[in-house]
Amino acid sequence: MIDWSVFRAWIFKKYAKSHAPTIFCYARKYAYMLNGDFKELETFSGSKKNTVLKALIALSKFLGVYEQFKVKLSNYGVKFARNDCFNAFLRIINNNSGEVLEWFNKACQVLKSNEQLFLKFALFSGLRKSEAINSFNLIISLAKENKLENYYNEELSCLEHFRFKQLFLRGKKNTYITFIPRDMVSEIGNSEPITYERIRKRLLKNGLKLRINELRDYFATFMLKHGLIREEVDMLQGRIPQNMFIRSYWSPSFKELRERVFNALEKLEVMV
Repeated sequence: MIDWSVFRAWIFKKYAKSHAPTIFCYARKYAYMLNGDFKELETFSGSKKNTVLKALIALSKFLGVYEQFKVKLSNYGVKFARNDCFNAFLRIINNNSGEVLEWFNKACQVLKSNEQLFLKFALFSGLRKSEAINSFNLIISLAKENKLENYYNEELSCLEHFRFKQLFLRGKKNTYITFIPRDMVSEIGNSEPITYERIRKRLLKNGLKLRINELRDYFATFMLKHGLIREEVDMLQGRIPQNMFIRSYWSPSFKELRERVFNALEKLEVMV
């Protein structure tokens, strides 16, 4: 017998608030698959299949039967769906970076001042939506307590997310550091907290799509065009590849990297 209330509390501690409800919902709906009945799973789209599998893996770990469940997945040949090359190509060809900035400027016209500042922070940091919200609000709370030095490294001019593991180190989706100018951090510290729900409602009310996550894509492409290498962008966005050189030998100069990031951000500032 599964205690769903306890599982729900466990899920909401482990996953981001934006993702936890989906994990809980799918785990409860498809819990019967823990017994190895995967027929319905193969009828789902790739993205839904992956989310259901993640939910079932979470449930199996909560119940202490993960190893047995993993064997069943292997015996039945169940694997996560991968985006094929053609879908990746379609994403690239349909992406219009100019439209993202156009959307950014329109969104800033309908949002409140603190929400405008958040949108700019999301663009300049390249963080995932949930990470940007957590970081923005954390800066505000620490600033009010005069403890911002616990998060913002003045010498390197960066936010050290790794010091707050529960917020920013979440298994495969992590973030470690973000180079941000001190004046923006100070401005955020003097601002008011934001919520995604309020931003979402305000954008939809004004006929604007929800494209906050696309700011992260824009940041990555922009940085690659303005002096950073792929490994540096990966690190800034929380990706440490399974690569012997990267994990054992690569040692970038953070001060030199900071300067190149800030040079790129100065160019981006002119465009928004």
